[in-house]
Amino acid sequence: MNFNITKLRPFGLLIEPVPGKEDIRNIDINELKKALSDEHLLALRGFHSFDTATDFSNYCETFGEISVWPFGKVLELIEHDNPKDHIFDNSYIPLHWDGMYREQVPETQVFHCVSAPGSNNGGGTTFVNTKQVLEKTKKETLEYWNKITCIYSRKMEFYDSKTIAPILTKHPERDFSVIRYCEPPNTTDASFINHPGFAIEGIPSQEIDDFIQDLNKTLYAPENLYTHQWQTGDIVFSDNHTLLHGREPFLKGAPRHIRRVQLLGKTPLDNPHLIYTK
Repeated sequence: MNFNITKLRPFGLLIEPVPGKEDIRNIDINELKKALSDEHLLALRGFHSFDTATDFSNYCETFGEISVWPFGKVLELIEHDNPKDHIFDNSYIPLHWDGMYREQVPETQVFHCVSAPGSNNGGGTTFVNTKQVLEKTKKETLEYWNKITCIYSRKMEFYDSKTIAPILTKHPERDFSVIRYCEPPNTTDASFINHPGFAIEGIPSQEIDDFIQDLNKTLYAPENLYTHQWQTGDIVFSDNHTLLHGREPFLKGAPRHIRRVQLLGKTPLDNPHLIYTK
C-alpha cells in the first residue's frame, strides 16, 4: 500500500495518508483485507472518512456483510445519562469477543471515532492477540487451560442469552488456536452496571480464583495488550475471531463517541457456543 505504515506494538499496523491519498475510500479494500488477515488489527489515522452513520455503514458494506442488530447496523457507543448496561456507562468493559451471545459471530469489527474522549481522559479500546499469547504459553499451561470451560449468561436490552465455551478453541477458518474468554468483572464492584453470569467447569473450585488471576495477568501483560488511544476520525479494523477486546474507564462526561459495525465472514459463522438466546 502506498501509505505511511507503522508497526504497532505488540501487534497491528498504523496506516496514515500520504499527500493526495487522504480519503479512506482511496485505499484498496482487498489490500486492507490482506493486511488485516496478516496483522489482525489496523488503525487508520488522518484520513477523510464519514460524516454520518449511514456514510460509515455504506463504506463497511463494501468490505463485507454487516451483522444487523435490533437497533440497526451501527452501534453508537456514547455515555448515557442513566445507563442500564455498562457498555453505555463510563466504566471499563472486560475483555470479551463480540457475538458470543448472538446466533452468528462476526469476523471483523470496524470502529469509527466520531469524537475522542480527550487527552488523559481514558477510554482507550483494549485488544489482545490471543494467537500470539498461545504461541508464547508453556505446554503445561496450555494443557491446564485446555481442561477449562466457561459458562456465561447475560441479559440486556438486546438479548437474554447463555453461552458455554472452552478457553481454547480452533480458529473457525485458520489453522491455529485462539482464546475465547469473557473476563468476569469484579463481583464486589457495585458501580459496574449489569454483571453477567459466570461459572467455570473443568478444574477444582479452589483453583478457580488463581486461574482467573493468572489468565488476566497474562492477557493484560504489556507484551500481549494493545490499547488504542482514540483521536477524532480514527478508524480501526479488528479481527474478532483472533482478538479479545475491552475498554478502559473514562472520565465521566468526556466527549467519547465511537461508532461500531460488525462484519460477518464470507460464510457467516453460526455461533458454536450459544446455548440459547431470546
